[in-house]
Amino acid sequence: MKVVLTLIGGPTALIEVAGTRLLTDPTFDDPQAYDAGTITLVKKTGPATDPASLLPIDAVLLSHDHHWDNLDHSGRAFLAQAPRVLTTPAGASRLGGSVEGMKTWESVVIGEPDQSGVRVTATPARHGPVGIEPISGDVVGFVVTPEGSSGSIYVSGDTVWYEGVAAIKDKFDIRLAILFTGAAQPRGTFHMTMGSNDAIEFAHAFPQASIVAIHNEGWQHFVESQSELARSFTTVGLASRLTSLERGVPAVFEI
Repeated sequence: MKVVLTLIGGPTALIEVAGTRLLTDPTFDDPQAYDAGTITLVKKTGPATDPASLLPIDAVLLSHDHHWDNLDHSGRAFLAQAPRVLTTPAGASRLGGSVEGMKTWESVVIGEPDQSGVRVTATPARHGPVGIEPISGDVVGFVVTPEGSSGSIYVSGDTVWYEGVAAIKDKFDIRLAILFTGAAQPRGTFHMTMGSNDAIEFAHAFPQASIVAIHNEGWQHFVESQSELARSFTTVGLASRLTSLERGVPAVFEI
């Protein structure tokens, strides 16, 4: 089955599969600084395309709502144009309206019954090292499985590699993995998102998956670019597993 993936910028990507259009973590603001309490997040680049050009959208897959680099001012406004928004239960409570909170391993169907569409399952995620949870808050990843397909798409959201992510391999045949990388360091020298080591661990645990890396540009707190991750994959003999994306240019995959 064909999947078309278009990187819009940062964590924002359009996924087109089985007649369904899904958008990850919408961030459409122009470059600016955000006061995030004890830290300041600095956005350096805007989106590759105008958000209106992405409509219609069937659903937004929102890793979490409480960090500006995953949901900014324009992204919040965009949510009203999506018929469904899937996120954490805590995020749904904060955002209100028709936003749906999903518990780990809970599934919902996007699309009409007995027609093309996808099943979306919430997966474990941890936004940083052990013990960071009270600071980083709840996050969620997603597995997208087209109806009638055995292969699935994984959207990591903001997480590091840990046993919760590893558990996905026992439940799903992941054929395309969209990893939020960048080795983010907004609070210190520890990583809040996947770096090269995490992505390489993932690649070995999911040997059938094609891998793309997003959320590694456009913000000051990312310390590892897409090209640096690609060099790491080349060094360990995994270059063929990683596809580098160009902002605004659709890439086609088979799952």
